[in-house]
Amino acid sequence: MKLTKAEEDIMKIIWEISPCLVSDIIQYMGNPETPHSTISSIVRILEKKGFVQHKAYGRTHEYYPVIKRETYSKNRLKTFVQDYFDGSAHQLVSFLVKEKEINSDELNQLLEKLEDNENQ
Repeated sequence: MKLTKAEEDIMKIIWEISPCLVSDIIQYMGNPETPHSTISSIVRILEKKGFVQHKAYGRTHEYYPVIKRETYSKNRLKTFVQDYFDGSAHQLVSFLVKEKEINSDELNQLLEKLEDNENQ
C-alpha cells in the first residue's frame, strides 16, 4: 500500500524513534508549532492502513510500527520499477548510468553483491 508524502514522512520518524507518542514525533520534527491534531490525524490514518498500532495508557497512546521499513521500501521499489521502467531492473540501472546517478565503482559493487547472492 502506498502512503502519501506526509504519511511517509511521519512513518519514517516512527521507524526511527519507535515506540513513540505524537508529542515525540513533533519534537523529532523540530517544529514545535506543528499542530498536535495534524500529526495525530496522520498517525491514526497510518493505524487504519495497518502500518502502526498503539498501546493505550489511559488517554495517552504509544505508537509502534507493524510494517518494517525494509518491507515497505521493497514494495515501493517494486512498484516504482513497474510503473516507470516496465518492471525491468535493467532499464532502471541503465537509466541511472545514463543520468550519471551511479558510477562504475558503485556498479561493480552491485555486480559483486549479485554474484554473492547467486553463490548462496
